[in-house]
Amino acid sequence: MDFKSYFIAILISVFILNSCSVDAIDTSLDVKSDLPSVQKERYVPSKYKTKNVIILVIDGPRYSETWGSPTRDLIPVLDRQLAPLGIVNSAFYNLGSTYTNPGHTAITTGNYQNIKNNGSELPNFPSFFQHWSHTYAQHQESTYVIASKDKLEILADTKASEWNGKYAPATDCGIAGLGTGYRDDAITYQNTFDILSEKHPRLVLINLRAPDSFAHANDWDNYIRGISNSDKFLGDLWRFLQNDPFYAENTTLFMTNDHGRHGNGNKNGFISHGDGCSECRHLNFFAIGPDFKRNEIITTERSQIDIPATVAELLQFDMPYGKGEVMFELFAPPSETIPRTIAHSIAE
Repeated sequence: MDFKSYFIAILISVFILNSCSVDAIDTSLDVKSDLPSVQKERYVPSKYKTKNVIILVIDGPRYSETWGSPTRDLIPVLDRQLAPLGIVNSAFYNLGSTYTNPGHTAITTGNYQNIKNNGSELPNFPSFFQHWSHTYAQHQESTYVIASKDKLEILADTKASEWNGKYAPATDCGIAGLGTGYRDDAITYQNTFDILSEKHPRLVLINLRAPDSFAHANDWDNYIRGISNSDKFLGDLWRFLQNDPFYAENTTLFMTNDHGRHGNGNKNGFISHGDGCSECRHLNFFAIGPDFKRNEIITTERSQIDIPATVAELLQFDMPYGKGEVMFELFAPPSETIPRTIAHSIAE
């Protein structure tokens, strides 16, 4: 055999060997739970820059006191500092039951469900926490529910038999878990930064309760103070994410609500919520991250169930039971990036 024929034979042999070895690798997203962490990392896709997603749900403010206000004086951080760095959708809605647990369930499962609002019922469908953990086979503390309301611990599991008790996120809800009562948002602030700093979860939902709780108490002053404090927390959270080496430049942050409240003249006004009135359905929506547009306000009609579909697209996992759609209108051309930090400091 001459040299040329020998060389070609060698190349063919290498090609066949490589082809066989590739076929032997499971390249599906259904990563086996016993894979060592080093191997798991090779399965994480790189289609987008986003590797982590944080969702902040501010419980129960009215749109008229927040983005819908002509002055937006209660949300200066969002209006003047963050909105220019991200994207706002002014046509975002809760199209299901306008209560806390149903709203949060829609955000995490992609389904509207008339779930009980007292924490005694699990969602019918698995959450994005469970789908993400199933896909990437990470440890429990890679995903987290951090909530001022203890009843939101139900977001960690599902009734679905094949998913029940599996792939659950870690939780830090209420005083000490389900059934222990609500806690102050100040504790949730501190716990959030402690958990993010120490555990570095990749998929997190945070709930702040103050606007809703003070509104139910007919305490207008603390209701609007709760909105203002939540706005400050939003800014502090983004600043933290952009200064922590684990999260900087690879984290997307969503902010929305679980429900609104009755408008003035409807029943008892801002005190309550729960029907299909426009004020109970109209929500805030803001998103900021390395894959999203900047300094845009859009009016594409969207709803809560579109959030998990978009999270799944960003982090590249499937949510086969979700009914929502990916909000591709949020995405920027690949060349666009966001600055590492907010240009000026955010007041405490």
